[in-house]
Amino acid sequence: MSFTADIKQEIANQELEDHCKRAQLAALIQLTSSLTISKGSYGLIIRSESPTTAKRTMFLLKELFAVETSLQIIKKTNLKKNNVYTIEISENGTDILAGLGLYSSRGIESHPNYEILMKNCCAASYLAGAFLAYGSCNDPHNPNYHLEISLHDIEYANYIVKLISRFEIKAKIAKRRNRYVVYLKKADYVSDFLTLIRAFDARLRFEDERIIRDAKNSLSRIDNCEIANVEKIIRAGQKQINKIETIKRSGKYDKLPEKLRNVAELRLDNSEASLLELCDLYQKKYGDVISKSGMKHRLNKIESYADSLEV
Repeated sequence: MSFTADIKQEIANQELEDHCKRAQLAALIQLTSSLTISKGSYGLIIRSESPTTAKRTMFLLKELFAVETSLQIIKKTNLKKNNVYTIEISENGTDILAGLGLYSSRGIESHPNYEILMKNCCAASYLAGAFLAYGSCNDPHNPNYHLEISLHDIEYANYIVKLISRFEIKAKIAKRRNRYVVYLKKADYVSDFLTLIRAFDARLRFEDERIIRDAKNSLSRIDNCEIANVEKIIRAGQKQINKIETIKRSGKYDKLPEKLRNVAELRLDNSEASLLELCDLYQKKYGDVISKSGMKHRLNKIESYADSLEV
């Protein structure tokens, strides 16, 4: 199964209190159902392409409202040929919507009333239901962290963003064709959201992959830095050797002060040595301690003398 399917399966397996079940079902019904009228009775038709989502919806309907449902499975004719799971409730549609805080004397509400989502656990269950309905998350192997919920209008998308922000998670909205996508890009936000909706196994898998990737990236950065430093040392050493050769060609090499000639000889014999390595070699060969800055100063003086000869 995909990572998204694993998350949805984990949500569908959760044991919840009735108030959280109600909140989760409210999201599922709001996002996947439509109200129907037949022979004076109001019913509901719920559609989903996810068998996990359809099964969870039927389970919650039975647990909370003890209603009779019928299920049809229709294979789509497009290229993907996914199944569409259609749940039909022939009556008491408005009673169910009212019980979920989605229907009042004003008609169908744009989002559940305050009582349904008053508790944080219920708000989290509602968001889990929204993910079950139209959520997806990149596989943790993918370095582009991305979790999203696809929604039908901008007003509702703003509502979901506000609900997520209750938990100090910053979501954004993007328009994609005729849908509005609420999405999270930062790894910390994706991890926090998975924890919020109680997808703990998925969160552990996400964090494991993230730690492994970050460790590999860190090692890669260290390797690249070391390579860059080595290349820098080699370039600097070769430049210094070229300057020393310039002095030699001028016939004035023997006129260099002894300490500068000693440093020049070390550089000629150790073209790829760093300043610290040259300091160690200088001490071993001449029995005199020289600092890194002192070594750099003498090499700079050699270069300056060579430059003066080239003018």
